[in-house]
Formats: sequence, C-alpha cells, structure tokens
Amino acid sequence: MVDTQPGTLRSGQPATERSRRIPILLIGLLAGVAMAVLWSFELVDTTIGQNIAKTALGHDARTTPISGLLSGAVFAFVTGIAGSFTACNIAVFGAVGPMVEQQQNRRQGMRSMLRPLGWLVAGMLPVSALYGAIGAWWGTGIPQLSTDKVGDMPVRLLQSSVVFGVIGLALVYLGLAELRMVPDPLAKLQQRYPNARLVALGALIGGFLIGRPFGLFHKMFLYAAERHNPLYGAAIFVLQSLGNMVIMGLLFLLMTMIGRGALVRWMLAKPGRIATVTAISFLAVGVFSVVYWDVRVPAIFGFGWFPTMPYNS
Repeated sequence: MVDTQPGTLRSGQPATERSRRIPILLIGLLAGVAMAVLWSFELVDTTIGQNIAKTALGHDARTTPISGLLSGAVFAFVTGIAGSFTACNIAVFGAVGPMVEQQQNRRQGMRSMLRPLGWLVAGMLPVSALYGAIGAWWGTGIPQLSTDKVGDMPVRLLQSSVVFGVIGLALVYLGLAELRMVPDPLAKLQQRYPNARLVALGALIGGFLIGRPFGLFHKMFLYAAERHNPLYGAAIFVLQSLGNMVIMGLLFLLMTMIGRGALVRWMLAKPGRIATVTAISFLAVGVFSVVYWDVRVPAIFGFGWFPTMPYNS
C-alpha cells in the first residue's frame, strides 16, 4: 500500500534526506546523458538486433519477404525480442524496480513472480492493439511509414522524436516523484489499486510502438498496413510488444530466483533502497530518451549539435 504522507518516499519508507536526493538525482541525470552520448545504434540495431532475428528465424530478416499471416506473426514476436536493446525500447528496463517492489511481503512462488509481469502486460495490450488496428486500417499513408522529410529529417524520425521525448519526460517525472521532489501523479490511484503503477508503465511500453523506427519493425508495420486488416494489425503489434518484454521479464525472474531472491531481498531490506534504485533507473532511461531522440537524432540531420563518438561517425 502506498503512503502519501509528507516526508515519506512513495513506498511508505522514510524520506531521502535532501543531501541524498541531489546525488541520486545527479547520478540518474548523468547516467542518461552518458548513455545518449555513448550509444551505438549500429551495434544494437544491426549487430545485435538483426543477428538475433536472423538466428531465430533462420534467414536474413531484412531481405527475406514475409510469406503469409502466420509468418508475419512469428516475425513480429521474434523481431520484438531482437529489438529489446534498441534505443526505442531500452526504457522498458526501468520497469524492473517497480516489479521488484511488488514482491514485498509475498512468497517467492511462481505466481507471485509472474504477477507483476501480468500487470505490465495488462497496461501494454490495449495501447499496442489499438495502435496496430489503427495502423492497419489507415494503411501505408500513416506518418510512421512516410518517406517524406522535414528539411533533411524523415517524418517517421520526427514522430519518433516527439513520442520518445514525451515518454522520456514522463519517466523523468516518475523518477523525481520517487525522490519526493514533485507530487506523485499515481499515488492516490495506487492507494485504491495497488498495481496501478505497473499498468501505467505497461501503457508506456505499448506506446513505444507509436514512435519506433527500428528497421525490422518498419517492415512488419508495412506488411500489416498493406493488408488493411485491423484485427491482424492489433495481433502482430501485441506480439511485437510481448517480444520487447521477453528479455526484461527473464531478467526480473532471474533476480527473484537466483539465491532464492537474494537480490530482491537486498533491495527491499533497507528503507528507501528500492525507491533509490527505481528513481535512478527512471531518471536514467527518461533522460536518455529525451537527449537521444530530441537532441542527438535531430543533430544528425542538421538540427542543432551533439557530440559524435568515433565509432558512430
């Protein structure tokens, strides 16, 4: 249950002193900026993502046509997994902290371990399915599949900048709320519905698809849009989102199982520790999303400036 009394962290734990909040805030902010500077999209999109898809599908996912509806469904799920570490999905790992919190005062049975994942999926499904249905109904004229440009910047990347900028700001705000530096927008709702935070995070994960420019996702989206079947569009978008969560879900399950949940117990053992971990993760992935998509990506097309690492030139 959430304690909303002044002077406490969101989890009902003693408030982080102001002297501790500032270092935690700086760690999260600096980690996000560092990730945005050091990030190699060629490594995660091409080397990691496309190789995972090629291994799982048994052929080059980029060049082999999708041969049918079932093939498209498999392609959607596999490429969802392949895109786990892309810049348009990395924020999903920020959900690990809130899921760990749900283990508090519960036995470490399989049902208990799977329940937080279930609530994330409950928030994700409506968003993914709705956007998939809209995309398939709209067809290839939807902006995310557009070949038009604003200046030198493709419209689909402009959409990515807007979507991931908004999602990033939402995550930064949630990180600040964990530190009690701003009001928690979900506190009252979570008093009544203890899993409301996980459902809200699931909705954000579903929203990743609205801005995703990942090449293999684009191929899947184009296939669905050409068929103009909203039910099929909804289904494969849901499969894509489920694939995006597989590695994060496995990481969470490993955390709760290794050493009989020793890491989870450590995170929950000290008042304020889980709030600190969650705040840093939200701040880091939120700042990364804003800086990467709203500063670094536009700079590639001549809108502003951003430092370029030698391996990204």
